[in-house]
Amino acid sequence: MTTTTTTHQGRVPRLFVDADLAEGAEVALSQPQAHYLGRVVRLRAGDPVLVFNGRDGEWRAVLGAAHARRTGLIVDARLRAQPPQPDLHLLFVPLKQARLDYLIQKAVEMGAGRVRPVLSDHGQVRKLNLRRARANAVEAAEQCAILTIPAIDEMRPLDDVLADWTATENGRRLVFADEASERADPLAVLASLGASPLALLVGPEGGFSPAEREQLRAHDAVVPVPLGPRILRADTATVAALALIQAAAGDWRGQPPHAAGNDTL
Repeated sequence: MTTTTTTHQGRVPRLFVDADLAEGAEVALSQPQAHYLGRVVRLRAGDPVLVFNGRDGEWRAVLGAAHARRTGLIVDARLRAQPPQPDLHLLFVPLKQARLDYLIQKAVEMGAGRVRPVLSDHGQVRKLNLRRARANAVEAAEQCAILTIPAIDEMRPLDDVLADWTATENGRRLVFADEASERADPLAVLASLGASPLALLVGPEGGFSPAEREQLRAHDAVVPVPLGPRILRADTATVAALALIQAAAGDWRGQPPHAAGNDTL
């Protein structure tokens, strides 16, 4: 999926590419990318394209001439440096496909740097299509002028994740979106965590089983946080909880607006 970004020169396509980016580099396009640029947005040789690879920042490139059914880009100048990978993790029980696509896209938009699917007792999906999940992450990054693509892990049982947490997570707190939490003010709870690295855990439709809930509440790293007086669907709860975390303890605090375009094009 390719998207376009508004600049002072109009709508400029924005592409994720796997190639290294540097001034003067030539980047081959996939067939879907070449089709989109040539047939959908009707670019011509020399027209600008924004490119990023999740490592080298964002670059201005121009469309090269087609040769033997192959089209490529010529990288010109770097417009934005590569920011650090966000340190917010999202753990979730996978949903059925359309809502799972939505959840992955919104996780990227909301600043998750690592996506970690987990198996739970009430989960309806037992296997995650990692290729499709990554494609959704790339699409969201293209559309929203984001330069980082989150890592997407293989699915693991929740029991195993919790058993390893203290030894592997270096003090990371696990925010548990708990509709039964007695604490009334989620922003106050999150703000009290200070500078601790955070992860968010959102359960499946119908919630975690009683045994899982008991295990979570007994874990030293887990922080139960309520999400208001209404029961939310899992995908809605994910967006709501990520917004709360970013507002109370994340990168929404005092940050300047993010520019979708770049006037140097």
